[in-house]
Amino acid sequence: MGSPLRCTVIVPTYNRRRLLELTLDSLAEQDLPRDRFEVLVVDDGSSDDTAAAVRGFEDRLDLRYFYQPDEGFRVARARNVGLRHARGDISVFVDSGVLLHSTSLSAHVAAHDATAEPLALNGYVYCFNLDNEDARRIREFVDVDDVDSTIASLARTESWPDVREPFYRRYADDYAHLPAPWLMYWTCHASARTEQVRAIGMYDEEFRQWGGEDLDLAYRLHRDGARFGVIREARSLHYPHDKDQGDNTRSAHENYRYIAEKYGTPITRLLTEVPAIRFSVFNDVIEERGLPDCADYLTRA
Repeated sequence: MGSPLRCTVIVPTYNRRRLLELTLDSLAEQDLPRDRFEVLVVDDGSSDDTAAAVRGFEDRLDLRYFYQPDEGFRVARARNVGLRHARGDISVFVDSGVLLHSTSLSAHVAAHDATAEPLALNGYVYCFNLDNEDARRIREFVDVDDVDSTIASLARTESWPDVREPFYRRYADDYAHLPAPWLMYWTCHASARTEQVRAIGMYDEEFRQWGGEDLDLAYRLHRDGARFGVIREARSLHYPHDKDQGDNTRSAHENYRYIAEKYGTPITRLLTEVPAIRFSVFNDVIEERGLPDCADYLTRA
């Protein structure tokens, strides 16, 4: 008989030892049997003894640790290291500081197993603050020792829902019919089939600053026939951490220009418009302007 291993969880990290420990704690509590998933932590040059933190989980998880020297922001390369070593049919991308409900990995596996069609799925992420505006209140609310109960409370009180919730309600949880479904595929918590991600070239390692490398991957998954949606059963929460939203916005827009130039279609060029088009209405703009989908445009071109 072959290996029962079904999915690989890829966690890039950089100087976030405590956040990584919270993520690994939640992975150690998954109801998916330990022999059915592996966890690959890829360290982008941390100096906070992340390696020691990872070693502390080796008796609780099928866990491997990879280190790459600190040569600047290389999260795309870090995720590719994970993809190259992944043994699971399904790759689940999780950021340090994302705490998964105990049923999340089972939900990802079940969704992918339910269809032969390749899927690109978002997990549901509570508490994702764009600028840490509610960080203190979220920290007070979250019980890191009981993630499942915390997520149940978040759902019951409708507190800090996924920031994409208005988008999901407007277009449905299965939004593959949209011309640009790839805009909402954020790899803080998402999954896709390992073979397909490898086949399309994995992450573009030219992304050397925050933002957009997941959209670039998602765009190619879309062009390759992946079906996009959110799987609400794969619940999680994003524990607050320090961030500079202004700097992140600047670097993301630079990366969006790179995507627009890289693919050169009317839809990807919308990423560079000023003022910026909000992602929540991006697909409406495409339809209002009657823009051709990227495959049709490139075929005619």
